[in-house]
Amino acid sequence: MNATESPPGDERHWPALDAARLNGAVASRPGVWREVKVVAETGSTNADLLAEARSGAPGGLVLVAEAQTAGRGRMGRTWVSPPGCALTFSVLLRPTGVPATLLGWLPLLAGVAVASALRDTAGVDARLKWPNDVLAGDAKLAGILAERRAGAVVIGIGINVFQRRGELPGPTATSVLREAPGAGPEIRERLLTGVLRELAHRYRAWLDQPQPGDPDGCGLRQEYLRHSGTVGAAVMVTLPAGQSLTGTAAGVDAAGRLEIRTGTGLVRVSAGDVVHLRSADTRPAGQAPPGRAPAGEQGISPRSVPA
Repeated sequence: MNATESPPGDERHWPALDAARLNGAVASRPGVWREVKVVAETGSTNADLLAEARSGAPGGLVLVAEAQTAGRGRMGRTWVSPPGCALTFSVLLRPTGVPATLLGWLPLLAGVAVASALRDTAGVDARLKWPNDVLAGDAKLAGILAERRAGAVVIGIGINVFQRRGELPGPTATSVLREAPGAGPEIRERLLTGVLRELAHRYRAWLDQPQPGDPDGCGLRQEYLRHSGTVGAAVMVTLPAGQSLTGTAAGVDAAGRLEIRTGTGLVRVSAGDVVHLRSADTRPAGQAPPGRAPAGEQGISPRSVPA
């Protein structure tokens, strides 16, 4: 991790996101996105787009907030993003024709899109921690939450961008500023455009195939495994009732569930079953060995089952 924390400019002059430029960039690559809306502040972009879905809004809407006061994470966790420091947005998709058992791939697909955009726009070598974190080294750089309502899936993405060490939510978090100090003051707009481009490309490939949603037919599963910092690592999984599983993350199955090889056999767990996933070693919580990753609405993946 870079030790330099000089911001790319006085934060009072960090540019606000420009909806007109963002919509122009989207219009230049027609396909998935209909409109990009930018608001100064909201409670949760996911909650806002889920309300739009209930009202029958079409897929392809993007809602970006300069600040969130009640951002949502897995297991009902909440968080706040200060104005202008992070990139917080949600997208509304309607994946017609995809079986419900394959919808668990959407947050994983989004993770691949975020990791690819971070590499291409900021030069950050990002890795994916199953099911919903994007890491730089062992530190969390971004998080993803997918929720389903009224035939739609809303994917929320939060990326730490301009936060300094003391502004991050904890010692195991990082930001683009810390990982790539030379990224420049326009990085949020370039990164958002990059994520939307990568997400649209992969979403169309995942959807527009003989078996919509098949992670192998479009190469998604192979690409996810190439970006994964979890598969191959010794892990400990905490389940909602307090039980834990310890073993080696062996892969991701066709439904997007993590496969864990334990002493008694192969077990598959879905994102909805997991409270915490961490490295199964003797280091303090949040730390991981070199090269390994540490960490309301209807769920989008099946329950955990033994193989």
